[in-house]
Amino acid sequence: MSILKIREIQPEDNKQVAKVVRAILVEMGVPKVGTAYEDKALDDMFQTYQNPRMNYFVLENGGKIIGGAGIAPLPGLEETVCELQKMYFLPEARGKGFGMQMMNTCLKYAKSQEFEKCYIETLPYMENARKLYTRSGFKSLEAPMGDTGHYNCTMWMIRDVKVL
Repeated sequence: MSILKIREIQPEDNKQVAKVVRAILVEMGVPKVGTAYEDKALDDMFQTYQNPRMNYFVLENGGKIIGGAGIAPLPGLEETVCELQKMYFLPEARGKGFGMQMMNTCLKYAKSQEFEKCYIETLPYMENARKLYTRSGFKSLEAPMGDTGHYNCTMWMIRDVKVL
């Protein structure tokens, strides 16, 4: 029997994480330009998240990465606002409560780094993801914040981190 666990990303996870994220973006029909698909950081997530106030967590099932999510300062608002980044799960991990566990892991990390708010960008047709974000306390915004470069993401949400 496999043991599922959420843990911090390691260098040997890079290829699997990039493959998972890109596979899910293709599955969802997400444009490849102006989204996480083309992020240069995607090919070396471990190194990317070695910067201050950043961390990426993976969901592992018996050595196979089946999901992940990260926290990083939101460009342009680095001191007080973080961004929940690249939260994606393969179909085998969906609908089993792992999203909420990952969300809690990320938000606890954000709070430990003294962020006040957590921001996320998403797409209208990622309905299950938006439901998770809403259940996790995120509220919709009318316009984007910061400078993520993801101009094809047309839905924005935010939540307070101080009240976990």
